[in-house]
Amino acid sequence: MADARMPAPAGPTVRVQHEVRARHEFRGMRTAEHFFRVPLDHFGGSPGGETITVFAREYVSAAHSEEQAAELPWLLFLQGGPGGRGNRFGSLGGWSKAAARDFRILMLDQRGTGLSSPIDRTTLPLRGPAAAQAAYLEHFRADSIVADAELVRDALGADPWTVYGQSYGGFCALTYLSFAPQGLREVLVTGGLAPLAGPADDVYRATFQRVAARNAEYFAWYPEDRAAVERIARHLRHTTEYLPDGGPLTVERFQMVGAFLGGNTRVDSLHHLLEDAFTETAAGPRLSDAFLDQVQGIVSRRSNPLYALMHESIYGQGQATGWAAWRVLDEYPEFKPDAEPLLLTGEMVYPWYFEQDPALQPLRGVAELLAAKDDWKQLYDRGQLAANTVPVAAAVYSDDIYVDRKLSLETASAVRGLQVWESGDFHHDGIADDGEGIFARLLGMARSGGR
Repeated sequence: MADARMPAPAGPTVRVQHEVRARHEFRGMRTAEHFFRVPLDHFGGSPGGETITVFAREYVSAAHSEEQAAELPWLLFLQGGPGGRGNRFGSLGGWSKAAARDFRILMLDQRGTGLSSPIDRTTLPLRGPAAAQAAYLEHFRADSIVADAELVRDALGADPWTVYGQSYGGFCALTYLSFAPQGLREVLVTGGLAPLAGPADDVYRATFQRVAARNAEYFAWYPEDRAAVERIARHLRHTTEYLPDGGPLTVERFQMVGAFLGGNTRVDSLHHLLEDAFTETAAGPRLSDAFLDQVQGIVSRRSNPLYALMHESIYGQGQATGWAAWRVLDEYPEFKPDAEPLLLTGEMVYPWYFEQDPALQPLRGVAELLAAKDDWKQLYDRGQLAANTVPVAAAVYSDDIYVDRKLSLETASAVRGLQVWESGDFHHDGIADDGEGIFARLLGMARSGGR
């Protein structure tokens, strides 16, 4: 039975408007663009209350006739985030190519992202003052995403479907298993077994340790980049540099390029970024336009402000997160921006984001309210997970700097029947390196009981 502190998601008795606005065929696949009107508040709203738009794009291999495709089972892909829209495929490849052999793929823009009533610095203030904005954002966590998915499934007339969750999408899949397992045929998770309880501090202690180890590994591969990072940091401490959006590039913002460290092949792109850093000018060495443009793409949250606003809330379970990463940082002074040698950081969110990023400055008030919120609903039902009957297979990456191995394995042990494949060959973005192989392995495990 679902935890009483979180009502079960709305069921198919809710009437959902569903419209297919466009269909296309190109590069060996057919697509359909689905728009749904769903309740903003699945748990406390009244009939006829406010609704929002949820968008999803269907992908089907053109190798299947339309008649054959109509008989294929559905696979719902839940993207990483929070705040990331669903992938836009120019063609089927990697995991999507493998999945499209046997499934119709539904790529969901989770509420607040992409074409699903998007939230940003221009739309959120329309809700009113910061308190009203915070109340609105309470409806944009995994519980509401799962409730959306169930209404979408019903509107499509789909049987229980396969859910594939990457990173935060895996967190959402655990919520799905907790509160709507009747909608699931099987669940596949890559790099996304969430801790089932707080505090968020535990997550960031593990994260800082993993990122420190990844820094050491990286600088062993590229020892010349140690000097490059120190040169950039010294330069930024004494010289004002601005990104193309007008925001300052400070040492702490520069540290955010450590996001590259979470990847397999992507990690080597950090070296290519650093080699572009300086150019000679009449005033002496300055950071190059090419470097600044690339850095802005990494450190700006203009395209996904929900990530900064809601990131720590995904670990909120009946308690305030209170800028957990910022507080835990005091335990790891080697990550402070004045540290020498300087270490690069990962996915942590700090309050100064909302001072230094022009796209986040209008949202500073609501960010503070969300950090202080101490009554977040539970996102997981441990009793239901312990009694789970849905086949689940999960890839756990041994050195993942974003989703800690130890915490992931603790969660795996709490979900009845969950099969784990642990690998040291991939990092957090493993499906970008061998998506086809990873998908096939997990699907096979789920359908064979892990054999």
